[in-house]
Amino acid sequence: MSEAGIIEKLREGNEKAFSDLVNTYQKMVVNTCYGILHNIEDAEDVAQDVFIEVFRSASGFRGDSKISTWIYRIAVNRSLNFLRNHKRRRGFQSFDDIVETPKTVTGEADTESGGDPQSDMENSQRSVLIHAAIDALPKNQRIAFTLNKYEDLSYKEISEIMELSLSSVESLIHRAKKNLQKKLYNCYKKKCI
Repeated sequence: MSEAGIIEKLREGNEKAFSDLVNTYQKMVVNTCYGILHNIEDAEDVAQDVFIEVFRSASGFRGDSKISTWIYRIAVNRSLNFLRNHKRRRGFQSFDDIVETPKTVTGEADTESGGDPQSDMENSQRSVLIHAAIDALPKNQRIAFTLNKYEDLSYKEISEIMELSLSSVESLIHRAKKNLQKKLYNCYKKKCI
């Protein structure tokens, strides 16, 4: 059956045509999603969403490209949306975990673990200052810096998540480092700690 025929059958709600389409492109969609998400369960979940969107939006397919290209674009966009939504949430939670003082089960600072209380207090103060300096950055600088330094994402991944060009991400991180350097250097000179 031609691509125009497949689309026409999908527009009519033909379940057999949809099943054939899924069987034909399922491996490609899952592989595409997995290549972006690096998690097979997430890739399979997103792949299901891709095929639901394909079925729902078949009437809008203009035929400017091949069906495979259209499905591939949907898979990439859905995967990036998934990544963006999940990485941002995870990124800021893990950042908070990194800068907080370690606590015991009771919620008290752990000073009996052999650590020096003076050193623990200085580290806690440094964490608070660093956290405050990062929080003072402009929003996009703060997001890009956090994703790079605390989530260890590449500039390319950050550009996809933030929907910015690679050069914009590079510039944001560079400016964030410069701003942090200024703020923390001034604090160092004033002997904040």
